[in-house]
Amino acid sequence: MDAPGFLGLSARDFERAPAVAVLPIPLELTVTFGGGTARGPAAILEASQQVELYDRELGREPVLDYGVATLAPLATTADPATAVDEIARAVAERTAAGAFVLSLGGEHTLTVGAVRGVLRARPGGLTVVQIDAHADLRARYAGSAYNHACVARRLLEESRVDQILQLGIRSVATEEAELIAAEPERLRVWWAEEIHAGGWVAELEERLSGRDVYLSIDVDGLDPALVPATGTPEPGGLDWSQALAMTRAISRAAMVVGMDCVELAPSPGLHHADFAVAKLLYKTLSFIHCPPGGTA
Repeated sequence: MDAPGFLGLSARDFERAPAVAVLPIPLELTVTFGGGTARGPAAILEASQQVELYDRELGREPVLDYGVATLAPLATTADPATAVDEIARAVAERTAAGAFVLSLGGEHTLTVGAVRGVLRARPGGLTVVQIDAHADLRARYAGSAYNHACVARRLLEESRVDQILQLGIRSVATEEAELIAAEPERLRVWWAEEIHAGGWVAELEERLSGRDVYLSIDVDGLDPALVPATGTPEPGGLDWSQALAMTRAISRAAMVVGMDCVELAPSPGLHHADFAVAKLLYKTLSFIHCPPGGTA
């Protein structure tokens, strides 16, 4: 493949089969403001070459314990609904084979397919945790039910998605606010101001305890000062410590069975955004697969 492997590693670098399959999905079909998400996966992979493998928090090079292998980019059809089905098949195949799939986007629409793929490959229900600036709960947007602004609404319609927990939200439409108020059991939103005020970790961990989780990280959940390279930036987002606290708490409380990272739109001169995303993903994978005091 043209793009480098995540962290500069390949399956040959590990003594046993890698636990993590990194699947680039350069999807860009329904973007409505700034473009560029098709270039996101390659930018993350390239920036990841500069991430040090040694993790001071964990005291080792954790990726050597669990291993990653980067797959070829997934080509999808131009119709969003069909693309979602293609993504679901690809993720289901890898998940059923025992891999933890990290899907690299690409626009947020891919999450619908990735979650459906995990559901096909595994029994039981899922909690979806969404780090994001936007609720993505619209029934339709720009004429499509598979617009990136409709992701959480489509997932809420999945019978085996037990709950959706959203972190860092700070931009909603009227219909989304009404749905959030109407669905308090299945839909919990921690607004950005709640995160900044603190005290949210205990409730998050309580709601996640013992559950299987799919984690979706939309990079616009982070503050534009940290990740300006995204199509729909919103001020007032998460800082680096808050983002790590979230992924650390999620990994500690639940069994994360799949994840994605979406909406990076790389821009010239803003390579620090690409690097921040790559490092956040490495930290998160390590929290999940090789937690402090544990082994893979």
